[in-house]
Order: sequence, then structure tokens, then C-alpha cells
Amino acid sequence: MEVNIFLKNPRQYNANAINAQEAHEAIRPAGEQFKTPAETELVGRDLALYELIWKRTVASQMADAKLTMLNTEISVGDAIFKSSGKTIDFAGFFRAYVEGSDDPSAALEQQEVILPNLLVGSSLNIVKNEIIPHETKPPSRYTEAALVKILEKEGIGRPSTYASIIGTIVDRGYAQISSNSLAPTFTAFAVTALLEEHFPELVDTTFTAKMESSLDEISSGNLEWLPYLETFYKGKNGLEIKVQKTEGNIDGKAYRQVDFDDLPCVVRIGSNGPWLEGTKLDDSGNEIQAKGNLPMDITPGDLDKKKVDQILSGPSDLGQDPKSGEKVFLRFGPYGPYVQLGNNENNQEKPRRASLPKELKTDDLTLEQALELLSLPRLLGEHPEGGIIEADRGRFGPYVRWIKNEKDSENRSLKKEDNVFTVDLKRALEVLSMPKLGRGGREVLKDLGKPDGSKDKIQIFNGPYGMYAKYGKVNVSLPKDTDLEKLSLR
Repeated sequence: MEVNIFLKNPRQYNANAINAQEAHEAIRPAGEQFKTPAETELVGRDLALYELIWKRTVASQMADAKLTMLNTEISVGDAIFKSSGKTIDFAGFFRAYVEGSDDPSAALEQQEVILPNLLVGSSLNIVKNEIIPHETKPPSRYTEAALVKILEKEGIGRPSTYASIIGTIVDRGYAQISSNSLAPTFTAFAVTALLEEHFPELVDTTFTAKMESSLDEISSGNLEWLPYLETFYKGKNGLEIKVQKTEGNIDGKAYRQVDFDDLPCVVRIGSNGPWLEGTKLDDSGNEIQAKGNLPMDITPGDLDKKKVDQILSGPSDLGQDPKSGEKVFLRFGPYGPYVQLGNNENNQEKPRRASLPKELKTDDLTLEQALELLSLPRLLGEHPEGGIIEADRGRFGPYVRWIKNEKDSENRSLKKEDNVFTVDLKRALEVLSMPKLGRGGREVLKDLGKPDGSKDKIQIFNGPYGMYAKYGKVNVSLPKDTDLEKLSLR
């Protein structure tokens, strides 16, 4: 039985970074009582967050875990095989919190790697000999947490600025977040190349770290801010002088191009996004120059020869629609691959188009799948209260839409078990009767619509501290006695 897992005196933590401003974003337990998760009335995501805070806080005041690490080497001729083991002698804070696990007790067993009893110099019998190939993988892309760790290590930024740094990188199109990783875009390559060529000292991490130190000195009153800024901008080697020297020497076109050593193309970057330039084979087998739109969600790391050939080859003929007699094409646009009915050469009307879902790969696309996508939106029938109901796909997945009139409609996302191509009117009415949820999963109490000239709606939600109105990224608390029935856009 383990004893003394808690410390006799509270453990105090000191910040490693100078002027860390650590109280800005920290979640800190306060008050005289700290209820266990079971003692709260929280549910769902609120309970999960509270439980995480509770476990981490309790673990921070528990004794350190004690582990025994065992490394072994087995010599076979000139080859050496290594194996590592780990046993937990004293669980300590593992009793309350194990990284990546909701059940610390169950996770303790997974933390141990038990090796058999071995003696130095003893011989082993070979039970099985198998060659397993192994390829070294490239370093993983930065996640937001990994990037913050590097920034902290280099002395760049502060906890209060990390979120805005990452937000700026993404908002300006220098990186895309994909599977929790930050992937640099073609714009990032172009901007970085220009800055490294003409302003190398400004994009050096040591310069940024020194500036952070100077700003800390200014905030503590040890350095005058005005002379510092005058030196930075108007000094002998100030930014103004550097810009004047390089202003006429920068060829913008040269930096709006990204070359690849292993791909038969170049990527050019314009005001409407990047596009490909390369060669393709014509009907006679001769190479000709070709261009193609590059989907916005493709980054330099995603581009390979197969994708280049697909984009430069132009529309792919998937077959003929038996109903209309028109051909069905696979095309690539700035928002990704899509299918199109007809080529629109002799028809002034806009051809029917449908974007490919992410789970549907272009290499596996069939005519039947393309026609199924082009069948959307599907008319399911009439709503008992008037209007019609359709099933369709959008940016956030499949959904059903109740079109009440020309100006008013209501959407609900379909569940995972629903199929947008087979869902019927009865199921659509069930989905539409469910409470409307916002992006954060909260119930929309009332949808006031969009103000004139705005893309965002004003919606009323019920939060942990009462009702509030949400407009884009702005949240405004509402008085407790607010009457939703009388609440309107104006």
C-alpha cells in the first residue's frame, strides 16, 4: 500500500521566463473549496474541462513518481540490439494524472515496460529471426503547442502574445491548420524568401529575442522607449535606411514564384491565389505549356507529381450522364476538386457543379459517384407548416434545409448515421425538430438573422452565466429579464 503521495508543504512554482505575464491566461483554482468532479453538477464538455483542471491541480501537489529505467544491449556478431524497460517503483502524482489518459489507474500499467531477468554475459537462444524494414520519417510538423514551446525556448513572445502570433500566421495565409498541425503555404515560402534575401537580420530569431528583452527593459522602466524606437527606425542602420536601399532593387515577380527540384512545374502566386505552370502532352503526344488552378488547401508539402499531372491535364472526362446526355468532368478549382456536368461551351447558363468531399479521393472517383454528387440538392418534400425541404452538402458537411420562403430558411446538420443521398422526408423533419446548435455545440435560443450588409448572423445562446448574443467573434451578455419573444434584429 502506497503512502505519503501528497507533500507536507504546498509546492510553489516559479516562472522560467522573464516578465512572463503568466496570470493572463492561466486557469487557477480559487476559493476555499475545490470540489471533486463527481461533486459538481457539470456534464459533457464542461465536466471534461473541469476534470482536467482538477487532476492537473491535484497532481501538482503530489510527490514525484519514482521510476527504474533499464537499458540492455545484446551483441550478435558485429550487430548490437538495444532494448529499454521501465518499472514504476512509486506512482506518486501518476495516481491522479497520466498524460493522455482519462483513467490514471488503468494507464499505470501501460506506463511500464517489463523486461525479463537478464544477466551480464549470459547467452540467449534465437527463437525467431525476422528482418523488418524501417524508414526514417521526416520531422513532424509543428502543432500550436510545439510552436509555442519553440517560441518560449527562443525567448520570442510571451504567454499573452502566443495566441495572437499563431492567429496572425493563420489569418494572413502563411500557414494552414490541418490535423492539428501548422502547414506552411506557398505565400509563406515567397514572403520568407524575400525577407531572408533583403532583411535577414529582421527574421533572425536572435534579433526577435533581443527586441523582446529590450521591450521588457522598457516595461520595467530601465530603458526609454522613444530613443529606442528612433534608433530602430531612423538610426544609422535603421529600418527606414534599409527599406530605402532595397526599395528599387526588389523584383516582386521573382518572389511570387516557388520552384521545385523534383516536380515538372512552378507555382506562381497572384492576388487570387497560387496556380501551376508546367507542361502536358497534347493529343499528338507533344509537350505544350499548360496552367491550372491550385486548390487553396494544398500546401507545398502536399504537392506531388500525380497531383501536378492531374491539375495540368485539365478536365478529366468521367463519362456521360444517361439522363441529359452531357459529359461529366472532374476539374480542379481554387477551392479543391469538383465535378461538372457539361463543358458550358455552347450554353450560357452556369453548369451544375458539386465539390468532392474530403473522404472521396480523385483517383477513386467513378461516374456513378460523380452523378450522385451532382444530384444534390435533393427535394425531399413539403414541410407541414409550409415551404419545402431539401438535402444538400455544404462546407461543414451534409445537412437538410427547410426553405420557408424566398428570404427565410433554416438548416440542420445531418448526423453521422444519416446519408444525404438516402435520407427521407420523415427523418429530415426529425432532424429539423432538434434544437439548433451553434459551432461551439450550444443551443441557439433564437436566430435574429443577418444585419444589412453583413455575412454574420446575430444569434442568442444560453451560456453558463446566462443568455448572450453572438455576432461574429463578439459576445454580449443579455439582462436576466430579457424577453426572447420581443427581441428582434432592430
